[in-house]
Amino acid sequence: MSAYTEQAPARAEVDAFSGVTVLQFGTNWCGFCNAAEPHIAQALQEFRVTHPELRHFKVEDGPGRPLGRSFKVKLWPTVIFIKDGAERARVVRPDSAEAVTDAARQLDLP
Repeated sequence: MSAYTEQAPARAEVDAFSGVTVLQFGTNWCGFCNAAEPHIAQALQEFRVTHPELRHFKVEDGPGRPLGRSFKVKLWPTVIFIKDGAERARVVRPDSAEAVTDAARQLDLP
């Protein structure tokens, strides 16, 4: 299980990405984040089988963190699915891998 990191792309970079990007906002000490981590990891592992080009960033969030604020993140974890720079889906505090998979399906990928 990888840790959330303070290193995050700038919003302009995210908006310019082509393909699929997943932004996962939270903190390493967040109980909700730790509880959701196995569900998120399972869903993304399955998704990577058919979409190995997937970019995934685990971004440490908090007051004054510009990327999270630009996406109006309020609760952790928040997982945002982006296709070609545009948000297509998000899931907040997922309690199952299926919740994450359902959000990923909104990307309309082959």
